[in-house]
Amino acid sequence: MRYPTLLATGLALTAVAPALAADGERIQVTGEVIDTWCYFSGVMGGPDAVTGSAHHTCALWCSAGGIPVGLLGEDGQVYMVLKIAGDEHSNGGDTQLALASHEVKADGMLYRRDGINYLVVAEVVSDEGITHLNHEDFGPVPGFAIPDPNE
Repeated sequence: MRYPTLLATGLALTAVAPALAADGERIQVTGEVIDTWCYFSGVMGGPDAVTGSAHHTCALWCSAGGIPVGLLGEDGQVYMVLKIAGDEHSNGGDTQLALASHEVKADGMLYRRDGINYLVVAEVVSDEGITHLNHEDFGPVPGFAIPDPNE
């Protein structure tokens, strides 16, 4: 019978799971809340075009659609935001719409795994709003982000 084997395997994995969990580190990060899909994929242009006010509307749509948000730290690191304290649904994306493209200071627990920084935010210490006003350079939709109908 397969069920006892599956049950034993499941119990063994459950016993090992705490040992696999990485220890967290308490940190404070200052940076911009970003749309991780556009930032990493390059689909909308380089890093300058997918931050700030030029990318705000897209960041809202991506977040509402379930794309995880990140925090682009002043140190150049991206921190994937898993949760924001006080908001049990924040990992769903759309509850973080109020912070899209905002410059924030976040206090929380940093977890690193497989080269990725994960941040569980205990508190948004400060929210400066949108401070990176690059729409003046790129427009509300950067021209290079509009597909060429001839291609």
